[in-house]
Amino acid sequence: MFSNNLSIFAEAFGSEREGEQKERLVLMGKEQVEVLNALDVAKTQWYHFTAIIVAGMGFFTDAYDLFCISLVTKLLGRIYYHVDGDAKPGSLPPNVSAAVNGVAFIGTLSGQLFFGWLGDKMGRKKVYGMTLMLMVVASIASGLSFGRDAKTVMTTLCFFRFWLGFGIGGDYPLSATIMSEYSNKKTRGAFIAAVFAMQGFGILAGGVFAIIMSSIFKAQFDSPPYEVDPLGSTVPQADYLWRIILIVGALPAAMTYYSRLKMPETARYTALVAKNMEQAAADMSKVMQMEIRAEPKKEDEKKSFGLFSKEFMSRHGLHLLGTTSTWFLLDIAFYSQNLFQKDIFSAIGWIPPAKTMNAIEEVFRIARAQTLIALCSTVPGYWFTVAFIDIIGRFAIQLMGFFFMTVFMFALAIPYDHWTLKENRIGFVVIYSLTFFFANFGPNATTFVVPAEIFPARFRSTCHGISSASGKLGAIVGSFGFLYLAQNQDPRKTDAGYPAGIGVRNSLLVLGVVNILGFICTFMVPEAKGRSLEEISGEQEEEV
Repeated sequence: MFSNNLSIFAEAFGSEREGEQKERLVLMGKEQVEVLNALDVAKTQWYHFTAIIVAGMGFFTDAYDLFCISLVTKLLGRIYYHVDGDAKPGSLPPNVSAAVNGVAFIGTLSGQLFFGWLGDKMGRKKVYGMTLMLMVVASIASGLSFGRDAKTVMTTLCFFRFWLGFGIGGDYPLSATIMSEYSNKKTRGAFIAAVFAMQGFGILAGGVFAIIMSSIFKAQFDSPPYEVDPLGSTVPQADYLWRIILIVGALPAAMTYYSRLKMPETARYTALVAKNMEQAAADMSKVMQMEIRAEPKKEDEKKSFGLFSKEFMSRHGLHLLGTTSTWFLLDIAFYSQNLFQKDIFSAIGWIPPAKTMNAIEEVFRIARAQTLIALCSTVPGYWFTVAFIDIIGRFAIQLMGFFFMTVFMFALAIPYDHWTLKENRIGFVVIYSLTFFFANFGPNATTFVVPAEIFPARFRSTCHGISSASGKLGAIVGSFGFLYLAQNQDPRKTDAGYPAGIGVRNSLLVLGVVNILGFICTFMVPEAKGRSLEEISGEQEEEV
């Protein structure tokens, strides 16, 4: 299909005549991605950047919606679980806290599997708008969770956050697949990683917005600390604060909904899966603003093998095992790190004891701490990956990330008693931040990129959905398994409602071992740098 568009290729690079370019492409065989290479580097072309923004805003919303709940869980506890006469402010019971935080993960896992499969059956474009609209509606509904008593509000909040997660889950395989199929082989990794990197800005935006809103509420509805006036420390208007923070997550998604509807189906899906060369040529002509002739349909096509068939398992079984296992192990370590934030924030004085603050001030302090961590380690890590992924490759970045995460986990765990001393707190925070940095300049980004590159077009969205769902399963293990595991070994020193665990130090040692396993499993994943999607997936050997 794309071999007829050699003039575009020559125009973009300006280094070869059309005849020379045609001869080179014929020698290279059936590499339909060549025209995408030409358009990718042509600076006059704007659609690649539009695709990054449109797909990236979905991930911006994903991160905002998933992480903003951690900013308001303390507030929910104060509002709905206050106990008269208690020395400490109300907090969410363990089962309620697990439900509020975990139900979105369960929804995400389900959405990744369902929409990943649907994206290969119905096409990327048709399903893309569904996921975004579901996110918009569920974000608004989460903030409007009705009821006055704790049980009703938490039940409706969990219900709507499940569907929010379901929509977010669909965004993973579809955004990655669409971006990979629009990109060229030279900068494809950076473009897909840039979409994923918008998560960092989403986390940052959630923190900044919470800071602004809590500052406004504090100025308007100031109240005494809990230890001075337990009941008066949580003003009635605080119930609006958490709702506003959740609802605003719908805005960036709604702003890009129309743009998603206007995006044409990817040419690879139309040509390789739907087998409609004429439509693929028409879509690409519109996007590139160039005339592209359709490639004649082949009559001697081979029979395609199916997903999980013997042929699929022999070609891609090890790859799928590699992408699922590495994402699973990475998310155990990545999401469990959030467990230690409260200890770190308290240790360095970013968050004083809860009883010394009113409800709104506590939201402000938590948001400020999360924003600083995001600004100093999370966001830079994402964009280091964007900058270097097409230079040093996915494989090297993933190995490096797992290696340094292991090193820093052990550096925190082995001398843990040393880090608990007041004079060593800053060092603890630096090392803790570096684990986040190398997670993002490492496997947290590459596990998202690689599954969108190494599988055939007809399975690409499904396999990415399976890989990302495996990661979300790891997130559930990391967030909730380690929530219990990291409890103090002394039952008298555990958090309210939790049994004794193995302690923070031993939990960090376990996470170090998890990272070592991630390092080993990386060797099952092939390097995709500088290769076309059809070359990587083996589709050049099949029908094209």
